[in-house]
Amino acid sequence: MNEARRIVVKVGSSSLTTAAGGLDADRVDALVDVLAKARGEQKEIVLVSSGAIAAGLAPLGLRRRPRDLARQQAAASVGQGLLVARYTASFARYGVRVGQVLLTSDDMSRRAHHRNASRTLDKLLAMGAFPVVNENDTVATDEIRFGDNDRLAALVAHLVHADLLVLLSDVDGVYDGDPGRPGTSRIAEVHGPADLAHVEIGSAGKAGVGTGGMVTKVEAARIAAAAGIPVVLTSAVHAADALTGGDTGTYFHPTGKRSADRLLWLQHASTPQGSLTLDDGAVRAVVDGRKSLLPAGIAAVEGEFTAGDPVELRDGEGRAVARGLVSFDAREIPRLIGRSTRELARELGPAYEREVVHRDDLVILHP
Repeated sequence: MNEARRIVVKVGSSSLTTAAGGLDADRVDALVDVLAKARGEQKEIVLVSSGAIAAGLAPLGLRRRPRDLARQQAAASVGQGLLVARYTASFARYGVRVGQVLLTSDDMSRRAHHRNASRTLDKLLAMGAFPVVNENDTVATDEIRFGDNDRLAALVAHLVHADLLVLLSDVDGVYDGDPGRPGTSRIAEVHGPADLAHVEIGSAGKAGVGTGGMVTKVEAARIAAAAGIPVVLTSAVHAADALTGGDTGTYFHPTGKRSADRLLWLQHASTPQGSLTLDDGAVRAVVDGRKSLLPAGIAAVEGEFTAGDPVELRDGEGRAVARGLVSFDAREIPRLIGRSTRELARELGPAYEREVVHRDDLVILHP
């Protein structure tokens, strides 16, 4: 942890705001003090910050986070400016400029947008600015969030090739029970999903300003760890220890290797535009054999999509077993179903002698 040089830090709404909504300047300053110190020690920090909607509650006279999308977007519109202004003023104490980066799930799932986001964050770091990333809640419509920015933070960590992901919450780690009850203890290390199989993970807190809770944080840690990135999950008050290798929170060991960016977003950030149902032989070939999907293995098609869109690959019982980028439009596929590529090439031309989903553009969901 102490040797990590590029670090993504995610902080939740409850660590930045009051329960009634509105930013807590002292909490923001305390976090910035820690981040600025780490930056002075030659660490590159990218901050993924929640809090826009929460910051906009009090100014709009809202007592709790609204349920309807329109008022959430209005609160985000007011709160995002307040949030960035607060960070800008706080980092100015150290002579550091802040760069705002607003992302939606669309930016992470479309390859061109994905590459642009990567270049922007790299350039901000190279030019000495401090990137503050948030979901663009003002325009996001896919349930308005990645998952309280936790999943976004995991994807950003992979996007910028981070050495460490730090998830800051109002709880100092994962516990083997309700942390508010006597007799529970903090789980110091997680080597894999089996270590948490017996643990009941809590949902969002009672303050009503955040949305994620421990569930989305553990899921984000799992995504990052599977991509080869170690994760520390702790409370905001222990941020300094998390950045310097102190004994704090729950440490998630990497469980996999870094994969291609496009495969990570395909699995965790893309929104399938349709589905292809596979016969049993095709399921075995794709899932067990890691083969491409050929027209002969397709039994049915659903949805409206175009070539290059992500689609789900389902087995005969309707379970999603894989996700991939399709090579044909939805309207083309019905006449391809169950036919060999050689037969299609003879009848329709050489352009049809190819895979419907190539194995290089495919991720397995349930091996």
